[in-house]
Amino acid sequence: MTGEAAWAKARAMSDIQFTPLAPRPEPQVPQPAWLQALGKRLGEALEWLAAHVGPLGQFLARHWREIEIATVAVIVLAAAAIAWPFLAGLLRGRKAEARTAPAWAPDTDRAVALLADADRLAAQGLFDAAVHLLLRRSFDDIAQSRPDWLTPSSTAREIAHLPALPPTARNAFAIIAGEVERSRYALQRLGHADWARARGAYAAFAVPHG
Repeated sequence: MTGEAAWAKARAMSDIQFTPLAPRPEPQVPQPAWLQALGKRLGEALEWLAAHVGPLGQFLARHWREIEIATVAVIVLAAAAIAWPFLAGLLRGRKAEARTAPAWAPDTDRAVALLADADRLAAQGLFDAAVHLLLRRSFDDIAQSRPDWLTPSSTAREIAHLPALPPTARNAFAIIAGEVERSRYALQRLGHADWARARGAYAAFAVPHG
């Protein structure tokens, strides 16, 4: 008997199992009641989020620019509301100090000496230098006697608006500053009339009875 015939004879025997057996099913272990309840709650929560958070996210995406602007505005307004009482008190204090402080004027002897020095420059025809000397020495006088009025970046134009200065002093600084600006920045040489105007304005408040 050939090998193939023997194999066919063996396959024909009914007491030998040649067909693979199906795998045994895994035993079904029932879930605990608490786990089933947790799964149900979780499913309900996910359904609620899908129904509500999804539209909310779409709304935020569409209107994010407006929301951003509104948020910044609220922050700025809140900061201003917090800072305003402090700033208002500071401004009131400065105004009260300006009202109660005596009007500033340079020392008469120093003012007379300054005019004499400037007059010598003007007598030589150095009107630009004479006017600039009035401004620089006046600035130094204020810096020495009222340092709290000035900062390193203060200008003559700013000094001309100091409330503690009398009107004649503010007028003098405005005139002198204008002449110096013409000389230094517009490159216009000053003449005797320009010098006389600046000198008269300074003398009117520095030595009004001199």
